[in-house]
Amino acid sequence: MTKTVVIIASGETERRALPILWYKLGVGQIDIKVRIPPNHRKLRAAVARQIIQAERFGSGGEPPHKYVILVDADGADSSDRIDVIRTQLFKNVQDEVRSRIKFAYAKWHLEAWYFGDAENLRAYLGNKALGNVDASHPDEIENPKGHLKNLLKRDQIVYTAQVSAEIAAQLDPQRIAGRSPSFIGLWRAVENGLSQ
Repeated sequence: MTKTVVIIASGETERRALPILWYKLGVGQIDIKVRIPPNHRKLRAAVARQIIQAERFGSGGEPPHKYVILVDADGADSSDRIDVIRTQLFKNVQDEVRSRIKFAYAKWHLEAWYFGDAENLRAYLGNKALGNVDASHPDEIENPKGHLKNLLKRDQIVYTAQVSAEIAAQLDPQRIAGRSPSFIGLWRAVENGLSQ
Protein backbone atom coordinates (compact mmCIF):
# COMPACT_ATOMS: atom_id res chain seq x y z
CA MET A 1 0.00 0.00 0.00
CA THR A 2 1.37 3.42 -0.97
CA LYS A 3 1.53 5.98 1.82
CA THR A 4 1.54 9.73 1.34
CA VAL A 5 4.04 11.95 3.14
CA VAL A 6 3.75 15.72 2.97
CA ILE A 7 7.07 17.54 3.22
CA ILE A 8 6.64 21.13 4.36
CA ALA A 9 9.62 23.11 3.06
CA SER A 10 10.63 26.73 2.78
CA GLY A 11 10.35 27.62 -0.90
CA GLU A 12 9.87 26.97 -4.57
CA THR A 13 13.32 25.48 -5.04
CA GLU A 14 12.46 22.70 -2.60
CA ARG A 15 8.98 22.26 -4.06
CA ARG A 16 10.45 21.52 -7.47
CA ALA A 17 13.66 19.68 -6.59
CA LEU A 18 12.70 17.41 -3.67
CA PRO A 19 10.24 15.23 -5.63
CA ILE A 20 12.88 14.71 -8.31
CA LEU A 21 15.50 13.62 -5.78
CA TRP A 22 13.00 11.45 -3.93
CA TYR A 23 11.79 9.55 -6.97
CA LYS A 24 15.37 9.05 -8.15
CA LEU A 25 16.06 7.32 -4.83
CA GLY A 26 13.67 4.63 -6.02
CA VAL A 27 12.01 4.14 -2.65
CA GLY A 28 8.66 2.50 -3.35
CA GLN A 29 5.50 2.62 -1.30
CA ILE A 30 5.85 6.29 -0.38
CA ASP A 31 4.39 9.12 -2.42
CA ILE A 32 5.60 12.57 -1.41
CA LYS A 33 4.00 15.95 -1.81
CA VAL A 34 6.01 19.09 -1.13
CA ARG A 35 4.12 22.07 0.25
CA ILE A 36 5.56 25.52 0.83
CA PRO A 37 4.31 28.66 2.58
CA PRO A 38 2.06 30.79 0.38
CA ASN A 39 3.10 34.21 -0.88
CA HIS A 40 6.82 33.72 -0.13
CA ARG A 41 6.16 33.70 3.61
CA LYS A 42 8.82 32.34 5.94
CA LEU A 43 8.32 28.80 7.24
CA ARG A 44 7.16 29.24 10.82
CA ALA A 45 5.01 27.15 13.14
CA ALA A 46 1.80 29.03 12.28
CA VAL A 47 2.37 28.52 8.54
CA ALA A 48 3.20 24.83 9.05
CA ARG A 49 -0.01 24.44 11.06
CA GLN A 50 -2.05 26.03 8.25
CA ILE A 51 -0.51 23.69 5.69
CA ILE A 52 -1.17 20.66 7.90
CA GLN A 53 -4.79 21.69 8.39
CA ALA A 54 -5.25 22.21 4.65
CA GLU A 55 -3.79 18.78 3.90
CA ARG A 56 -5.86 17.06 6.59
CA PHE A 57 -9.20 18.48 5.53
CA GLY A 58 -8.73 19.86 2.04
CA SER A 59 -8.30 16.75 -0.05
CA GLY A 60 -11.62 15.11 0.71
CA GLY A 61 -9.80 11.78 0.92
CA GLU A 62 -7.50 10.18 3.41
CA PRO A 63 -5.19 12.55 5.27
CA PRO A 64 -1.45 12.03 4.70
CA HIS A 65 0.28 9.27 6.63
CA LYS A 66 2.86 11.73 7.90
CA TYR A 67 4.16 15.30 7.68
CA VAL A 68 7.87 16.12 7.57
CA ILE A 69 8.84 19.69 8.29
CA LEU A 70 12.13 20.49 6.56
CA VAL A 71 13.80 23.32 8.45
CA ASP A 72 16.45 25.38 6.68
CA ALA A 73 18.95 25.99 9.49
CA ASP A 74 21.01 28.57 7.53
CA GLY A 75 24.19 27.32 9.19
CA ALA A 76 22.84 27.67 12.74
CA ASP A 77 22.31 24.80 15.16
CA SER A 78 19.54 22.82 13.50
CA SER A 79 18.19 21.48 16.80
CA ASP A 80 17.58 25.05 18.03
CA ARG A 81 15.61 25.93 14.87
CA ILE A 82 13.64 22.70 15.02
CA ASP A 83 12.90 23.13 18.75
CA VAL A 84 11.44 26.60 18.19
CA ILE A 85 9.08 25.39 15.47
CA ARG A 86 8.21 22.17 17.33
CA THR A 87 7.41 23.99 20.59
CA GLN A 88 5.21 26.59 18.91
CA LEU A 89 3.53 24.12 16.58
CA PHE A 90 2.77 21.51 19.23
CA LYS A 91 0.97 24.04 21.44
CA ASN A 92 -1.94 24.04 18.99
CA VAL A 93 -1.85 20.61 17.36
CA GLN A 94 -3.88 17.61 18.49
CA ASP A 95 -1.99 14.59 19.83
CA GLU A 96 -3.23 12.40 16.97
CA VAL A 97 -1.68 14.79 14.42
CA ARG A 98 1.38 15.49 16.55
CA SER A 99 2.40 11.83 16.36
CA ARG A 100 2.44 12.11 12.56
CA ILE A 101 4.83 15.08 12.44
CA LYS A 102 8.57 14.52 11.94
CA PHE A 103 11.35 17.07 11.52
CA ALA A 104 14.40 17.19 9.28
CA TYR A 105 16.82 19.94 8.37
CA ALA A 106 19.08 21.27 5.69
CA LYS A 107 22.11 22.66 7.49
CA TRP A 108 22.48 25.48 4.98
CA HIS A 109 20.28 25.15 1.97
CA LEU A 110 19.08 22.44 -0.35
CA GLU A 111 21.92 23.55 -2.63
CA ALA A 112 24.50 22.07 -0.25
CA TRP A 113 23.12 18.65 -1.13
CA TYR A 114 23.88 19.28 -4.80
CA PHE A 115 27.58 19.48 -3.98
CA GLY A 116 27.27 16.02 -2.41
CA ASP A 117 27.22 14.63 -5.95
CA ALA A 118 30.14 16.68 -7.20
CA GLU A 119 30.68 14.50 -10.26
CA ASN A 120 27.21 15.04 -11.69
CA LEU A 121 27.08 18.68 -10.59
CA ARG A 122 30.33 19.28 -12.48
CA ALA A 123 28.83 17.53 -15.53
CA TYR A 124 25.81 19.86 -15.35
CA LEU A 125 28.20 22.82 -15.23
CA GLY A 126 30.07 21.65 -18.32
CA ASN A 127 32.79 19.82 -16.38
CA LYS A 128 34.04 23.01 -14.76
CA ALA A 129 35.73 22.95 -11.35
CA LEU A 130 33.50 23.53 -8.34
CA GLY A 131 35.89 25.96 -6.72
CA ASN A 132 37.15 25.87 -3.18
CA VAL A 133 34.59 23.56 -1.55
CA ASP A 134 34.88 20.15 0.07
CA ALA A 135 32.18 18.18 -1.72
CA SER A 136 32.82 15.18 0.52
CA HIS A 137 31.19 17.18 3.35
CA PRO A 138 28.44 19.19 1.63
CA ASP A 139 26.71 20.14 4.89
CA GLU A 140 29.84 22.07 5.89
CA ILE A 141 29.91 24.31 2.81
CA GLU A 142 29.16 27.86 3.89
CA ASN A 143 26.64 29.67 1.73
CA PRO A 144 26.28 26.89 -0.86
CA LYS A 145 23.49 28.75 -2.62
CA GLY A 146 25.71 31.77 -3.21
CA HIS A 147 28.57 29.54 -4.33
CA LEU A 148 26.30 27.71 -6.80
CA LYS A 149 24.96 31.02 -8.12
CA ASN A 150 28.53 32.19 -8.76
CA LEU A 151 29.37 28.97 -10.60
CA LEU A 152 26.30 29.38 -12.81
CA LYS A 153 27.01 33.06 -13.39
CA ARG A 154 30.21 32.11 -15.25
CA ASP A 155 27.93 30.78 -18.00
CA GLN A 156 25.46 33.65 -17.58
CA ILE A 157 22.86 31.33 -16.05
CA VAL A 158 20.56 32.85 -13.44
CA TYR A 159 19.79 30.44 -10.62
CA THR A 160 16.03 29.87 -10.43
CA ALA A 161 13.80 27.12 -9.07
CA GLN A 162 13.63 25.71 -12.61
CA VAL A 163 17.44 25.55 -12.83
CA SER A 164 17.47 23.88 -9.42
CA ALA A 165 15.07 21.23 -10.71
CA GLU A 166 17.27 20.68 -13.77
CA ILE A 167 20.30 20.19 -11.53
CA ALA A 168 18.38 17.80 -9.27
CA ALA A 169 17.43 15.73 -12.31
CA GLN A 170 21.15 15.20 -13.07
CA LEU A 171 22.15 14.11 -9.57
CA ASP A 172 22.42 10.75 -7.84
CA PRO A 173 20.64 11.04 -4.48
CA GLN A 174 22.29 7.82 -3.25
CA ARG A 175 25.67 9.54 -3.60
CA ILE A 176 24.34 12.62 -1.79
CA ALA A 177 23.01 10.41 1.02
CA GLY A 178 26.47 8.93 1.44
CA ARG A 179 27.98 12.37 2.05
CA SER A 180 25.26 14.49 3.68
CA PRO A 181 23.93 13.69 7.16
CA SER A 182 21.13 16.21 6.70
CA PHE A 183 19.97 14.61 3.44
CA ILE A 184 19.99 11.13 4.97
CA GLY A 185 18.07 12.63 7.91
CA LEU A 186 15.34 13.83 5.57
CA TRP A 187 15.24 10.42 3.89
CA ARG A 188 14.88 8.67 7.27
CA ALA A 189 12.20 11.09 8.43
CA VAL A 190 10.15 10.38 5.30
CA GLU A 191 10.61 6.61 5.58
CA ASN A 192 10.27 6.29 9.35
CA GLY A 193 7.07 4.53 10.28
CA LEU A 194 6.38 3.19 6.82
CA SER A 195 5.04 -0.09 8.16
CA GLN A 196 2.66 1.53 10.66
